[in-house]
Amino acid sequence: MTAAQNLCVVAALAGFAANSLLTRAGIGGGLLDAASFALIRIASGAMILRLLVAVQPVRRSSPTSSGGGPPWLAALALTGYLAAFTMAYTRIGAAIGALLLFGAVQVTMVTVGLVRGERPARMDWLGAAFAVAGLLVLTLPGVAAPDILGALLMMSAGACWGAYSLLGRGSSAPLADTAVNFVRTSLLCAIPLGVLAWPPHGSVTGLVLATASGTLASGLGYTFWYAALPALSAWRAAILQLIVPVLTAGGAWLLLSEPITPRLLVAGALVALGVWFTSSPRWHGPRSTG
Repeated sequence: MTAAQNLCVVAALAGFAANSLLTRAGIGGGLLDAASFALIRIASGAMILRLLVAVQPVRRSSPTSSGGGPPWLAALALTGYLAAFTMAYTRIGAAIGALLLFGAVQVTMVTVGLVRGERPARMDWLGAAFAVAGLLVLTLPGVAAPDILGALLMMSAGACWGAYSLLGRGSSAPLADTAVNFVRTSLLCAIPLGVLAWPPHGSVTGLVLATASGTLASGLGYTFWYAALPALSAWRAAILQLIVPVLTAGGAWLLLSEPITPRLLVAGALVALGVWFTSSPRWHGPRSTG
């Protein structure tokens, strides 16, 4: 990967962590209802992306591009992610939610990568084993286990996000493709979310958090991710995203006063070790990306 692509990865992962923190702060704190938050998030993201495309035109991959798949498929995946992600954060904390989300992303993307012919090295398998062990530590039954419905919703969101990321590997115009996906998702969500959000209730702070989530963490963050994806195998893209729960846990502790439990510390350490085994050049073995 080039230096620019590495920067795109870092910016995207920071945006993903920010999304969890902003969503949990807005919804979990009662500053805005879940439907309104989701609607404002996707609509504001669509507006800023369309503005960026208009101000700085870029080459489109096709008139109906969805980033490497059939028209509207990426929008459907993004819609599923948005709905499940938002509802999950009405029931679980930011740190636990991020770990569940990207654990499910890993399973989705790794499975598809294997089916498509990617052959990870031994250290990659070891890294994946550590990361999955971290997810199991978090979700084993116990007093600190997350709400089961919230956990299922978040893992569903992860499967949808994994599909969206896989579609993005075919994007040759990340800004334009992300803008198209956001506009289409806004159209799909407008009526159901509008009905659920009526009558609206919340605060100015909640509105600001939702707008920041849509414009910065989502709109720009997803564009950076689509820019980096063509240079990543499905396997590596999946493992790299497991850094996000570690970032989110630290942010939730600093900004949202969420506790750092022993269960979360152990799970986070296992995930971080798994990411290191998979991503560090010291451990890389040859891969086929057929």
